[in-house]
Amino acid sequence: MRIEYVFDTVCPWCYVGKRRFEKALALRPDVRAAIHWRPFLLNPDLPPEGIDRQVYLDRKFGGGARVQRVHAAVSAAGLAEGIDFRFDLIEKTPNTLNSHRLIRHAAGRGCEGEVVEGLYRAYFVEGRDIGDIQVLAQIATQAGLPTNETREFLESDIDGAVVLNDNARAHRLGVNGVPCLIVDGVYALAGAQEPEILLRLIDIVRESETEAAFSPN
Repeated sequence: MRIEYVFDTVCPWCYVGKRRFEKALALRPDVRAAIHWRPFLLNPDLPPEGIDRQVYLDRKFGGGARVQRVHAAVSAAGLAEGIDFRFDLIEKTPNTLNSHRLIRHAAGRGCEGEVVEGLYRAYFVEGRDIGDIQVLAQIATQAGLPTNETREFLESDIDGAVVLNDNARAHRLGVNGVPCLIVDGVYALAGAQEPEILLRLIDIVRESETEAAFSPN
């Protein structure tokens, strides 16, 4: 079963959705899932150095009470999934292109899942700037990637165009919000759905695969 998880590294609901997705997969240990982490750039026009977090929130939500309501809802959902969101520690909203480049780099070495989790933890729990190459290199090292090799990769522009193309592909497929699961290139489910909903999708796909396997040519 091929599962594409379309997301951004600064999307808190994507972090919640990731945890719920992992719970659902754990409840179906017999499902052989090939997971592919696909970029969706929520803020593609941000400068490479990112912008002040409060400025970003004021532009996106108008600041004040609305931001508090959004953070409260996400925090409550996060606690239920073992995530302690610390929005108060975040000083900058980064451009996420390099973080997605790093995930692609990690995918070639089989540790992209660890890097994705490390990025989320660094940004949402520790308040670190995941647009900074130094921070990205540290996250990569903690995930088991060679430090010098990873730094050289991040200081280049390798895979930048690939990430942008993947982002464009997501839009062409009709993805207009994240997280979004795309299964076997046919079935899609948007939002940070509860494990029970995700299990229904997994079971539907599995039944379809079984029927296809036994249907006459």
